[in-house]
Amino acid sequence: MSDHRRITGRLVIATHNPGKLAEMRELLAPYGVEAVSAAELGLAEPIETGTTFQANARIKAMAAAQATKLPAFADDSGLAVDALDGQPGIYSARWAGEDKNFLAAMSQIERLLQERGAKEPAQRKAHFVSALCVAWPDGHLEEVEARVDGTLTWPPRGTAGFGYDPAFLPDGHGRTFGEMTSIEKHGLPPHGMGLSHRAKAFVKLAEMCLK
Repeated sequence: MSDHRRITGRLVIATHNPGKLAEMRELLAPYGVEAVSAAELGLAEPIETGTTFQANARIKAMAAAQATKLPAFADDSGLAVDALDGQPGIYSARWAGEDKNFLAAMSQIERLLQERGAKEPAQRKAHFVSALCVAWPDGHLEEVEARVDGTLTWPPRGTAGFGYDPAFLPDGHGRTFGEMTSIEKHGLPPHGMGLSHRAKAFVKLAEMCLK
């Protein structure tokens, strides 16, 4: 008998990020889950004081669950660059600043890589991490984490996706996340390959809480 709790009824997606919200809604759609976002409910964004992706996902999910008395689903994700000792990591969004200028953030990463002489693909390895958490008002938590490995390319390519997607070339593929359709990037089988970090984490979560 599984100790995991199933997601039923209404679910709050604890994000104010339109790109993340769109991906999470697409992932949840096949399961018939009614999803409403934290932004649509007018919830404040909690201060992310965690030192890991999982801790910050937990903070966001628990805050939304307590505020709404509904189960809440949160993601904390980011880009970790090997040659930069894992930066920007949990600070990926902050590197883009208040105006969410990810081109400036990608330019900063490229400048730092050039300063370190990281010009060849083997020196430009990076990975995206996604930590997912579902929190219930009674404090029950379901948590998973996944990653996708790749290489950083310059200049950025493509206008799809969001964040650092145009600079990230996933291993085994010739196009960046910014050049892929949403189905190619995070669509689940049979229509997609579940390629992205968020899709990989979601597959784990679905096995636990949605099937």
